[in-house]
Amino acid sequence: MPTADTLLHPVAIAQVMVNFAAQLGADGDTCLLGTGLTEAALLDSETLVTRAQEMRLIENLMLALPDEPALGFRLGLQYSLSNFGLWGFALRTSRTLREASHRALRYLPLSTAYCQITPIDEAGGFGVIMDPDAIPSHLRQFLLERDMATGFNLLNELSLAGKLVVTLGFRGPPPDYADHIAQACAITPTYDSPYNVIMVRSDDADRPLPTYDAELVRMLDDQCRLRLQRLQTASLGDQVRQQLHGPLGLVASLDEIARALALSPRSLRRKLDQEGTSFRALVEDERRQIALQFLRSSEMKLDELAIHLGYTDTASFTRAFRRWVGCSPGEYRQRRSGEG
Repeated sequence: MPTADTLLHPVAIAQVMVNFAAQLGADGDTCLLGTGLTEAALLDSETLVTRAQEMRLIENLMLALPDEPALGFRLGLQYSLSNFGLWGFALRTSRTLREASHRALRYLPLSTAYCQITPIDEAGGFGVIMDPDAIPSHLRQFLLERDMATGFNLLNELSLAGKLVVTLGFRGPPPDYADHIAQACAITPTYDSPYNVIMVRSDDADRPLPTYDAELVRMLDDQCRLRLQRLQTASLGDQVRQQLHGPLGLVASLDEIARALALSPRSLRRKLDQEGTSFRALVEDERRQIALQFLRSSEMKLDELAIHLGYTDTASFTRAFRRWVGCSPGEYRQRRSGEG
């Protein structure tokens, strides 16, 4: 069965991100750097975007707007059902909010969610739990907040009756910008919760939706199943990137990645060469992007960052960084700090 890692998403998902960034002063070229996307492609409704391209776009957004509080959450609030095409339409025609939620999870790879999402029923309440643990660490909090805000928005939009969400819970402690999240969604989140959760009252979850259409539901279910099959076309390079972001990490060897993809090392090299890239180039590209993100937005020590990126020592990392950027990691961090 296709997964989020192997699916292509409608360009509208990326378009929302670029438009949001522009509102905050980040230009399109900066957002699209290294994604392989162009502004013309964003305007073409037929364009499809890989998960790897989305992740690069998100990294660029974070680098371009490091001082914007609650950036991920505020981005999530930009999404509405109409941005998700067929998937959003299928939710809108469901019988109840509970049924729409289960349908959303059945076809979740057609959305832009990165968290693992499961339903939850508690006394008097129904909702969804979001688990971000499988997301690369440098993107985890941003994407958790984006997915939570998107879920919050869609649940309220489906009801057509104003704010339905009664609980917005986060597993971790409150961030420095907690007040910005509360202000953005007009609800006071709870922190240090057992899990990341969005809850509505059971009565609201089971109330018939005014947009329910039984015939459309059957047709859209069929269309969603077909779309899942049709969009399983990610390039091998994208699949390698996903493995590098997964449990194997950036220390993985070509042989390990080939084994994970059920290929021989020779076949992996040949297929990547046909796509105009190489295993080394993909690893270097991921290391560069993650290094820039951590140096810009964290105080992680250079020796720790070098290990995280898969280097045996700080000197090797420093040489690579000079090759990428033209200065040492320490100089880059000082320069960025001075700009702030």
